[in-house]
Amino acid sequence: MNIAAESIREHWSPISHLFSVGSEEEYDRAVELLNSLIDEIGTDDRHPLYGLLDTLGTLIHAYEEENYTVPDCDGIGMLRFFMDEHGLKSSDLPEIGSEKAVSEIISGGKELSARQIRALAERFNVSPSVFI
Repeated sequence: MNIAAESIREHWSPISHLFSVGSEEEYDRAVELLNSLIDEIGTDDRHPLYGLLDTLGTLIHAYEEENYTVPDCDGIGMLRFFMDEHGLKSSDLPEIGSEKAVSEIISGGKELSARQIRALAERFNVSPSVFI
């Protein structure tokens, strides 16, 4: 084994469990970690842990694709889907912001912030990755 592989193996063991999302328990743990990472990193793709956030989001998304029925759309599309499913109007989402702010987001004029993503994930009881 070469030095690079040995170094990776040494560091992999303590973190490998973070990349296992094959059961409901592992999914819940991964979503909890993702929420923590979103709180710390937000959308800063220059943050040193952004790669972990992105990878974990991908793993969670793959688990959800296999185990949950979710429409195939982007984060804003998911917000529209949930609003329609729950009969909500822009004014019914104060955790996102004002009615005007929600309207700007659902029209595609503004992106969801990390805080808004977390609030929506909690409200609709889904992974934050649904809105990323």
